[in-house]
Amino acid sequence: MQDYAGALTLLLLVGAAIAGVYTAGLLLAVHRDPLRAAPFSGGLLPTEHPLSRYHARWYAMTLVFLAFDLEMLFMYPWALVVAQVGPSAVVEMFGFLAMLLVGVVYAWREGAFRWA
Repeated sequence: MQDYAGALTLLLLVGAAIAGVYTAGLLLAVHRDPLRAAPFSGGLLPTEHPLSRYHARWYAMTLVFLAFDLEMLFMYPWALVVAQVGPSAVVEMFGFLAMLLVGVVYAWREGAFRWA
């Protein structure tokens, strides 16, 4: 049990800190009436619930963004070693980019880039 004493002590301290911050927030919070708690200089009042669902086209756009984000993740280290590896690295990267292009063409065909 002494092997876990440090971890258990840290866990208890973190739990006490969380409980303390939560209690302080409840005790020190300013309770206002809903009319005065409206957004200040934020424009109009919200017309829908903040947790409402997004349209399905946003999911396809998100996947396309992630594909290009991963492309950059793989291209940075590739750019550092392409001179050492040689032409095979260039061929492999163009193959990878061709697969991404197929995904973009598919997303375009499915209408992921249409806004209306």
